[in-house]
Amino acid sequence: MHRFYENSDLAVFWDSSKCFHSRKCVTGSPLTFDFSRRPWIDLSRADNSEIWQTVKTCPSGALSVQYRHGIDVVMEEAANRSAAYDGEKQIGECEYSETPDGWVIYHTGVAPQYEGKGIARRLVYKVTEAAEKKGVPVDATCSYAKRVLEE
Repeated sequence: MHRFYENSDLAVFWDSSKCFHSRKCVTGSPLTFDFSRRPWIDLSRADNSEIWQTVKTCPSGALSVQYRHGIDVVMEEAANRSAAYDGEKQIGECEYSETPDGWVIYHTGVAPQYEGKGIARRLVYKVTEAAEKKGVPVDATCSYAKRVLEE
């Protein structure tokens, strides 16, 4: 299961398949990471530096963090995509097709001036999260999305 959580500054990614429950997160920032709560990650409960430092101690790599750079990523299911916006301007997308076997991501792209900021990864995670919530398998023919799904 892939999930990501955001506040105004940070995006935290969680890959449950990598997690071996070392509990570094819940001891490092217990207000942010709480297994008894749903969702179990709440970025509004601690300051960004505490969250960042705690995520960086995750020994399995199940948790990772990056800055949002003021970019919003939204799911647009009617258009079969997630999209990234800088204000009103669309600057990226992750497009998928619906097949009898699930969703297949066939394109992920970000405008050149926004590359290298982790936006494409957020786009892929947004699609996979939406699919997982619906119980739909996800695959990719897009080489970038395929790498993210195999991480």
